[in-house]
Amino acid sequence: MNATRRALLDQLAADYAHHDQHVAQRGERYVNITPDTGPFLALLLQATAARTILEIGTSTGYSTLWLADASEATGGHVTTLEINADRAAIARANFAHAGLDSRITQVLAPVQDWLAAGPANPFDFVFLDADRSHYVALWPQLLPLVRPGGLVVVDNTLSHAEQLRPFTDLVHATPGVTSVTVPVGKGELLIWKELG
Repeated sequence: MNATRRALLDQLAADYAHHDQHVAQRGERYVNITPDTGPFLALLLQATAARTILEIGTSTGYSTLWLADASEATGGHVTTLEINADRAAIARANFAHAGLDSRITQVLAPVQDWLAAGPANPFDFVFLDADRSHYVALWPQLLPLVRPGGLVVVDNTLSHAEQLRPFTDLVHATPGVTSVTVPVGKGELLIWKELG
């Protein structure tokens, strides 16, 4: 990552953390990933040479920028889904400011509707950071969209362990996947879709 882009990400992280500290209602917070989660996602994406990348939950685009920057090394492209139009607009401006808008397709739609429409190609890498109450229902639709050998990363696995327990139990009971929780940021659940 070049110094200009890294400086932008550092500034966004500080600005959004300040915003969230001064907003009383959770629904008005941006709740982006932590600053140490971004490099971790970038490392995973590059290590797996992921080219087709799906992000569920754009918010202001902070995590999207980490994914899109890493995708430059793999020749990849990020599709990111968001349902809040105001946040999508903030994200769009951030993508342009970082010079990464050509690597990102932004979708403003409920994830359930988008998944039901059936994306044409499988994804190498999926980052899930949205409304956690929907994860159990999403899983049967999402897993077929991950190519064999692909990786799903789920945020907040430690910070919201009890809330995510039904989902993590479902993942552990799913044949053909291997998973591990990594204590980076708020806890990242890595789910690898086995080959064959």
